[in-house]
Amino acid sequence: MSCKVLFITPPFTQLNTPYPATAYLKGYLNTLAIPSAQADLGLEVILSLFSKAGLEEVFAIAEEAEGEYSDNINRILRMKAAYLQTIDTVIDYLQDKNPTLAYHISEGDFLPQAGRFAQLDDVEWAFGSMGLRDKARYFATLYLEDLGDLITEVVDPHFGFSRYAERLGMSAASFDEMEAALKGELSLIDTLLWDLLEEKIQLFQPESVAFSVPFPGNLYGALKCGQYLKAEHPEIKVWMGGGYPNTELRTLKEPRVFEYVDYITLDDGEAPVRLLLEHLMGKIPQEQLKRTFVRENGEVKMINHSAEKDVSQREIGTPDYSDLPLGDYLSVIEVANPMHRLWSDGRWNKLTLAHGCYWGKCTFCDISLDYIGRYEPVTAGILCDRIEEIMEQTGTNGFHFVDEAAPPALMRDLAIEILRRRLVVVWWTNIRFESNFTADLCRLLRASGCIAISGGLEVASDRLLGLIKKGVTVAQVAQVTNHLTQSGIMVHAYLMYGYPTQTIQETVDSLEMVRQLFEEGVLQSGFWHRFAMTAHSPVGLDPKAFGVQRTDKSLAPFANNEVPYNDPTGVDHGRFSEGLRKSLFNYMHGVGFEIPLKDWFDFKLPVTSIPKNYIRRQVTEEPALVYKKHHRIIWIGEQPAMQQGEEEGFVELVFSGKKEDFALELPMEFAEWVAELLATVSYDQPLNRLQVVWEEYEASMGDFEELVESEVWEILREHGLLVF
Repeated sequence: MSCKVLFITPPFTQLNTPYPATAYLKGYLNTLAIPSAQADLGLEVILSLFSKAGLEEVFAIAEEAEGEYSDNINRILRMKAAYLQTIDTVIDYLQDKNPTLAYHISEGDFLPQAGRFAQLDDVEWAFGSMGLRDKARYFATLYLEDLGDLITEVVDPHFGFSRYAERLGMSAASFDEMEAALKGELSLIDTLLWDLLEEKIQLFQPESVAFSVPFPGNLYGALKCGQYLKAEHPEIKVWMGGGYPNTELRTLKEPRVFEYVDYITLDDGEAPVRLLLEHLMGKIPQEQLKRTFVRENGEVKMINHSAEKDVSQREIGTPDYSDLPLGDYLSVIEVANPMHRLWSDGRWNKLTLAHGCYWGKCTFCDISLDYIGRYEPVTAGILCDRIEEIMEQTGTNGFHFVDEAAPPALMRDLAIEILRRRLVVVWWTNIRFESNFTADLCRLLRASGCIAISGGLEVASDRLLGLIKKGVTVAQVAQVTNHLTQSGIMVHAYLMYGYPTQTIQETVDSLEMVRQLFEEGVLQSGFWHRFAMTAHSPVGLDPKAFGVQRTDKSLAPFANNEVPYNDPTGVDHGRFSEGLRKSLFNYMHGVGFEIPLKDWFDFKLPVTSIPKNYIRRQVTEEPALVYKKHHRIIWIGEQPAMQQGEEEGFVELVFSGKKEDFALELPMEFAEWVAELLATVSYDQPLNRLQVVWEEYEASMGDFEELVESEVWEILREHGLLVF
């Protein structure tokens, strides 16, 4: 078996699902009939390391070193036999290959327990009435994290389940530290990685190997693989692309990187990959490459053949997951954050609804870069075609749409298309909490299988939201999160602190807003991020416009992304980190709302200026829907059966919902009109404007405004007649 290019995800990203970049590129090459293959070496290294044979090597290294270990590691070493006995069984359980083991694990006396189990005092509180299998999965996750601590202290200080050697790649202005690590003594993980890489080379016989590097934690693994290929297979060309080069390496001048790779591509990979393959096949000269770094005469050169357009989203094909070991991924559980659980538990097929961001204005975001700045949606029909293809490939129906901000109109059309095709799909995505997410649109999304939404509340201050150009207010966020929650969709908020010119008072007020959102039950999950100024965002490109000053304007030879700056407010935002984390942890578990905000911190704070019932007012006082003729109308229920009513001249419409039946007894003429209405605006028909219904009713039945104020209309609205 041979292929033109082998796409590899290096260690480490997620344990539960493949990162989608390689599947996207393989799907595109399928449309060109170019043979390619893919491998997730992150997963394969984990499975090799966390096996009986792998752990035997880890324990042997620890015993041979005879080092001074922490008490926690010494305890793990003493329980060597228990770990070797249980590891393969636990991995099987986390792969859903041995579900009955849950009974054994959840009892608490089967797995050896070290330092990570110290948090078990809170497990019953955190899990509440959650099931036995979830509890067992959580115990198994702690067990793996204990072993991860052993590996970090004994084998490889850079180890992390999803952040391998991240510190080496994070804001790495100089390549020196990374190169020192690459040329250092081989670790057990390096050896496993090289062995697995060699297996793939022998299996696929690739002419090129391309590494997707989405995060700083993947950089070391990619370059370590490149080091091996240069030494053992110099005839193979090595490429690198992905999120990390796209953001950190756009100004690359460091020639030493090209000791490990031959080419580095930026932004969308389809066109650069096709042209690179054509170049390697001798069809085009190197000068016709697109957004590709090379080294010539000892210097780094960017080649960008601007005449070659990027590939349309309609033409990129369907992501191809077919040659990834989908049954081998591990579903783990971190209980503290419901949305983070979605990230780590279960295997999600990843798709995008649109290229880029339809809003494209947020000043903290890298909107100058192509992957955000160039917005290009595809149709709901094409998306559903891809969904069906991937479901056929993978045998699973869970989808994570990984858009920066999914456009509400396209989400609406996709939801309707899912209903029309009667697909069973479970999905979640990221949005802006904008006013277009009405209560009825949220009900439609839920009916199509949407289970969760994440969105950027960022700094819960209207002044700062204006400065950020988020295009929403805190009041709108409260109303949209209420719509989502009432429809049964879980809501996660990305929260930010430390934005330029943010004051202590604004941080306190933001926390109070967040407290109230959780107390009102309209927010179920959240995470505080410390603001970092990036080079490709509006605030990074022009700090002075935002009231701060860049402290170092020079460009590093290697990575350039985070921008150092001085804020004239002088606020030490780092002091807030622990208090924000602790308070949010409690709020997510439904407790601590009565604790004064100042008690979460070990320094003095001003009292909040936000009224105690601010969020409640925004939720309860939201204006009722005012019907407009341009609104769309849709019925998402099934069609009613018509039967004789108890009174002469009356007809009974019987509706069968999934839970129960209900009936409306109406005059025959009105009943027939209602039945015809529901058939006309059914989800399996083209989406109708309210104007058509409005005018038809007034032409034959009466005043439309009286209809929408009637009990019949209210009942229909309650059971699935949606207007947006």
